[in-house]
Amino acid sequence: MIRAIFFSIFDVHQGPKVLHQVPADSIAPSTGSSQIPLFHFPSVSSYIIPRPEYCSKLITFATPLHRVLCNPVCLHSSTYPRNAYTFSIALVLDASTPFASYATVTLKLASLLQTLEEQSRFLSRDVSPPNTGKIYALCEILLEDLNNYSESMIPIDDSNTLNIKLFPTYPPPPPLHPHHVPLSTVRLESLTDPNWDLTMLRVLPHIDGVNSVKQISLLADADYKLVRKAIEHLLYYGCLLLLDIFSFGASYASTAELASLIEDTDMQEECAAYVALPSIQGNSKASQSDFVSGFQLVELYLKLRQGQTVKSFYIENVEVVDRIDVRRFITFGVIKGFLYRVHRYAIATSHTSRRKREHKSKSRQKANVSTVAELQADGPEAEPHLLELEKFLDGTQCFDEICTELMISERDLMNRLKAFGDVQIICR
Repeated sequence: MIRAIFFSIFDVHQGPKVLHQVPADSIAPSTGSSQIPLFHFPSVSSYIIPRPEYCSKLITFATPLHRVLCNPVCLHSSTYPRNAYTFSIALVLDASTPFASYATVTLKLASLLQTLEEQSRFLSRDVSPPNTGKIYALCEILLEDLNNYSESMIPIDDSNTLNIKLFPTYPPPPPLHPHHVPLSTVRLESLTDPNWDLTMLRVLPHIDGVNSVKQISLLADADYKLVRKAIEHLLYYGCLLLLDIFSFGASYASTAELASLIEDTDMQEECAAYVALPSIQGNSKASQSDFVSGFQLVELYLKLRQGQTVKSFYIENVEVVDRIDVRRFITFGVIKGFLYRVHRYAIATSHTSRRKREHKSKSRQKANVSTVAELQADGPEAEPHLLELEKFLDGTQCFDEICTELMISERDLMNRLKAFGDVQIICR
């Protein structure tokens, strides 16, 4: 939030001086005023009205409670006293306020005022008393509009209008990996525009909560790096959530947050509507027994545990689960935070085969030979797909990530792990 906006100049007799300030007396209190200023202006005046070599640069500094942003401007002309006119319009924010978007506003304000001064001496010819006149009105409208509406449009004269908009600053998006599955939280088709980036337009139809980032790049026939940038952009603005790849071989377990579902009947109804099968939800002849109650949904979530696959869970509770969309059932729990995915990681516990392959590789490099006969003689340990798998067996990459990178199914991965040798699988 903007606490104050003030306009200051370099006075040839008094030095740095605040001419206009909103609110009044917030920076340089008038004589007899009892108001305490936001900070001591004389102590920081050298930053607000600096030497000419530091002008035309964004300057930001912090006081114990506030942060000040300004972009001083120094214009040289023989028409000015001492052949120079130095001014600065500054914004005062709370110290905790993210200031990236306000920096753009400060630069644009300084640029506009510089243009107005060069065109018509808009600033230097203003002889209005402090806290009156056009410049003061400009500061006053800016403070009110930006704080209340995050944008402002102010007509300056017949040929100039100030248009300012504060774009929100969000935290950086979470790290995005090829195996992540984006799920839209808004209707993306309602936001699209023909002038959008071409990669973005090709990506949007494939964001359905099922396809991973790598699959989306293949389906969209677009470069993976460009697809990743497009999805990160949507993540930044909160249009997407990231999920894990859904499969019936995956495991999920409940968290302590499940208590919120038990106590909140509205959330139970929301969950029931979300997981209901389309054939039941859109069927006017469906009886009450065709729908799953909130109590039954809570029971189902409680039955999910580590070491149990979704397939096993489905078989054990087929009478109830058969009436819901299992993928959406799992997705709802993950989104709300009362389910978490139990990932599997592979660690090679034996280093014998690794040392053997390294030794053979070095020997071949020295002899400069690598024939099909040698590869066959080395046995399965030298098969290319096993050599490719080895870099993933350090316990840091889950099965989803390995399958996505190698473009194989989980069943193929398990077969390769068995052929590799002594591998320990950890669930966490």
